[in-house]
Amino acid sequence: MTISNLSTPCFILKEEELKKSIDGFKTALDTKFPNSIIGYSVKTNSLPYCLKIAKDNGCYAEVVSYHEYQLALTCGFPKNHVIYNGPMKSKETFLDVLKHKGIVNIESFREIEWLRELSCNEIYKVGIRLNIDISKISPLDENHKEDDSRFGFSADSADFKNAIQQISEYGNVRLVGLHIHRTSKTRSVDFYKNTLTYALSVINKYNLNIEYIDLGGGYFGEMPGKPTYADYVDAFYDVLKHSNNNYKIIVEPGNAILASAFDYVCTVIDVKHHNDKNVVTTDGTRNDVDPLFHKTDYFKSFIYKKSSEKCQHKQLVGGLTCLENDRLFVLEKGEKTLCLGDKIVFNRVGAYTLCLTPLFIHYFPVIYVKRGDEYCVVREEWTEKDFIMKSKY
Repeated sequence: MTISNLSTPCFILKEEELKKSIDGFKTALDTKFPNSIIGYSVKTNSLPYCLKIAKDNGCYAEVVSYHEYQLALTCGFPKNHVIYNGPMKSKETFLDVLKHKGIVNIESFREIEWLRELSCNEIYKVGIRLNIDISKISPLDENHKEDDSRFGFSADSADFKNAIQQISEYGNVRLVGLHIHRTSKTRSVDFYKNTLTYALSVINKYNLNIEYIDLGGGYFGEMPGKPTYADYVDAFYDVLKHSNNNYKIIVEPGNAILASAFDYVCTVIDVKHHNDKNVVTTDGTRNDVDPLFHKTDYFKSFIYKKSSEKCQHKQLVGGLTCLENDRLFVLEKGEKTLCLGDKIVFNRVGAYTLCLTPLFIHYFPVIYVKRGDEYCVVREEWTEKDFIMKSKY
């Protein structure tokens, strides 16, 4: 089977690319922080086959809800290899991860209350999320003015002080971790230097006995002209080498390891001419490759059924839905003409695509895994039977 023979629309997981990205980040970390942990961001791509690859290649599962926690366990992650973040924890799963020595970063005051239910006969370790206001801490990396965060406890207010005070009142709980995840607009190495410097100032101010710093995600993957994994790790080290503490580093890359591991393929199913342009319809949709509708272009290539002539008109390429804004991109005059049966391959679409694809008009597309020159189905296309499985009618 070749890419030209695949059922479309479809996603293609390039297994070796995902393994290479995980190994690349791990190798970079090991040069400076040999006891570091990579948490696979389940929310970024929750395909079970990806979770298995991550587990088999030494990653922890970074989850942000009780559903994701159960998914990670179902895919084989041991409970002590789970990093539990976010506000959507359930009390039962929160306590379960702590009891099994997983990593829990406290996000809310209700979680501090839940600590009361832990056995007094054991010592438990927790982390806490620190609020990161990019506009104050690293203004050159802000996405907009007042680029603050709704997550974590703010050291600018009384919240952080109150939270660590409440945790300290439990004789069986030790605060050992600081979670400082934010994604900046620039994804620059300086952003991580600035947030780490801020984190150290908070650690020193409150005299915290911290064992690990969880930097979260927000990194570039391997892309020409962008910071590499090694560049980020060097930035971490440049800040932390001045500290007397031997901190364990946790990273939670999502886009950085997943984007390049996936392609998306669709086929041209119709071509019309209107207002001096060709209107090209595909069996794909922007919902699959840009579910937040914010991209202006894509990494892409074309597979032509036959040698195609240059088009004397603009070509507007759109998707399968009945939405006018399901417009993927425009090819300017002079580009090759797209014809029925031609295929478009979108690259670097593995992050926040599959998990945000809606069940709108066309259900979830088939997913293939590419191993060498072979393609195997790892998720079948959803049908109406899958859609109504939990419904009564």
